[in-house]
Amino acid sequence: MDLKHILSKLENSSEEDAETLLQQFNRENSRTFTFEKNEETLRSKLCQSVLTILQRRVRPRYQRTCLETLRILSRDKRVLAPVATKDSILLLGGLARLHGGHNGDDNQNSTHEDDRSEDEEKVVVEALKCLCNVVYNSPEAQQVSVDVQLAHGLCASLSAARTWHHEVGLFTLRLVFLLSALRSDVRGVMKREWHAVRLLSEVLEHTLDVRWVGPHEAASPDPQASPMPADDNERAMETLKALFNLTLSSTGGDEDDRQFRVIAAILRHLLMLKTETEEKTEEAHSHAVNLLNNLPVPCLDVLIDVPVQGGQEKYGGKNMDAIQKLLDFMEKRIDKGSNYKEGLTPVLSLLTEGSRCHREIRRYIKAQVLPPLKDVKIRPEVGSTLRNKLVRLMTHVDMGVKQTAAEFLFVLCKESVDNLLKYTGYGNAAGLLVARGLLAGGRGETQYSEDEDSDTEEYKSAKPFINPITGHIEEPMPNPIEEMTEDQKEYEAEKLANMFDKLSR
Repeated sequence: MDLKHILSKLENSSEEDAETLLQQFNRENSRTFTFEKNEETLRSKLCQSVLTILQRRVRPRYQRTCLETLRILSRDKRVLAPVATKDSILLLGGLARLHGGHNGDDNQNSTHEDDRSEDEEKVVVEALKCLCNVVYNSPEAQQVSVDVQLAHGLCASLSAARTWHHEVGLFTLRLVFLLSALRSDVRGVMKREWHAVRLLSEVLEHTLDVRWVGPHEAASPDPQASPMPADDNERAMETLKALFNLTLSSTGGDEDDRQFRVIAAILRHLLMLKTETEEKTEEAHSHAVNLLNNLPVPCLDVLIDVPVQGGQEKYGGKNMDAIQKLLDFMEKRIDKGSNYKEGLTPVLSLLTEGSRCHREIRRYIKAQVLPPLKDVKIRPEVGSTLRNKLVRLMTHVDMGVKQTAAEFLFVLCKESVDNLLKYTGYGNAAGLLVARGLLAGGRGETQYSEDEDSDTEEYKSAKPFINPITGHIEEPMPNPIEEMTEDQKEYEAEKLANMFDKLSR
């Protein structure tokens, strides 16, 4: 559709005709994400024309059409100058019902969501979508958003989360995520002044329908319950992403620690929930792992300390269901065989630090990953057990993956070089030992409790015959000189002497 034609018509047509024209543009470009460079000026003018119409406070249906046009145009970062102004951001913030800061008083958000017409609801959603695009694509708009305290309006909106319709909630959370990801200064203000971490925790708690049975213990999900609805799952994922940004650099303190323990308890509940598909469950677990990595390690005791639901006596009465979910998630990520750096290392790091800090977690994981050795005729890296898979990662080409996997196994062995070599062989462990300066043996620096497991009889009887380099019993090699004549032996001896001479020189 010709942009010059649209611009000329917008200036001289009635509201109805202009709306019809923009609707046609929206239909034709709903899936357009790349734009002609030679029409940048015209698209920028169209942005300005649409903003001018919106400033006139036209009826909601026309507002919605204008915002749809602006949303399509805002996919092009080169035409956003008219939108990246204080007046435009305030206008969009007002249409999105984000009040607070320079948008006015918190009480201005007077229209309850349930009282809005469908068109008014769509106006709010489209305005939020526009703000998401504009903030993502324009550093200038990001700065203006900071200047007008858009984040304050977002936090005020978070406090009304229980009344949200799905899309309003989804795009409010997405905007919180974008602003907190792109502006570290906004993160600090949102945490300190507007209590965004607490507000987002409450959003997550409400979305996941958490029912508390103890200070940091959510009621166990009903095994017969339906999977989490898709809308709830989608909002929960956006909340987790925003919380991840806001907890990236936490200074701690009593209030923070209390809030972190609440978050850990909600994440434990999330790990136990079913979603509609295995893929969505894996996505939820991935975001939960990322967020758990941001929490102080002592808070991870919340994952296993659930008195009402009870635990296993051999692990001090602690409940290991959540840890098993994390182990299952880790194994799935290993089995995928790709994107280890982003997909696998976070859960390995989480389980490593949890094992280092919490004795019961380490004991449980050790029993699953490194059970007492019995069969030592096969190399440690050969096979389909979790131990075999992790030992293979110790020689991975990616240095980060290799180090993280080795560190995980080292901590499970209580940072004892002898124990590590028993399960992995010297060849697989050499990289870690060099990096830690432990080639000659010894222990890492962390203090652990006394050993609670012992070698099996099978391992004890086989130990003298295990090759320490490969970590398994090798078949006896044939004597290479047995079939040689005396002349051949003499020739090989001279060859060896020459090689030693060359090496010494």
